[in-house]
Amino acid sequence: MNKQDFIQKFQLQPLEPSSQTFVFPSKLKEAAVLIALCEMNKGEVSNAEVVSDKAQDELSLSVVLTKRASHLKHHAGQISFPGGKVESSDASKAETALREAEEEIGLNRQQVTVLGQLSDYHTVTGFNVTPVVGVISGDFDLSIDENEVAEVFTVPLKHFIDGDSHTKLPMYHRGHKHYVHFMPYQEHQIWGATAAIIADLVAHLMPQPA
Repeated sequence: MNKQDFIQKFQLQPLEPSSQTFVFPSKLKEAAVLIALCEMNKGEVSNAEVVSDKAQDELSLSVVLTKRASHLKHHAGQISFPGGKVESSDASKAETALREAEEEIGLNRQQVTVLGQLSDYHTVTGFNVTPVVGVISGDFDLSIDENEVAEVFTVPLKHFIDGDSHTKLPMYHRGHKHYVHFMPYQEHQIWGATAAIIADLVAHLMPQPA
């Protein structure tokens, strides 16, 4: 799927409720993540690598993901999107996602065109996460903050859409059933909230017939 196909599909479909919402005894903490998509020919980009322009018919979209640093207190070593808590200075959830991506992996916000948002997603740790969807234009350099990020890599969007190796397991939280998604890719195990948000994105792009 190239950029034009993605934009058309994303903007034509109405948003559906998130795959996971919970009722918490206390107020949820607000956060946002950036689902950044780039056009490229290969499935992995190393830190600070420049992604070169290619002929349009050779390009397909990939999703930018990070591996969290191993010394972090929460979710160390897990695969995630760039993102974090909403700050009082942020004008919007999109601003939060763009700011965090710039701080964590050095992604220039001026190169990201925000297309919209998916429905909010509740984590079992008490966060209300807003996934912000954007596409990256042109060549880009990445420079990671090693205090937060161990690695940046990309996964072809097609891998998530095909879903041949994906699984989900039922679990219960506060008496409510939900599913934990697992989406392995090469040596990476993509699971939990990140995988569930990707599943929501795929469901939005490729709605099943009623």
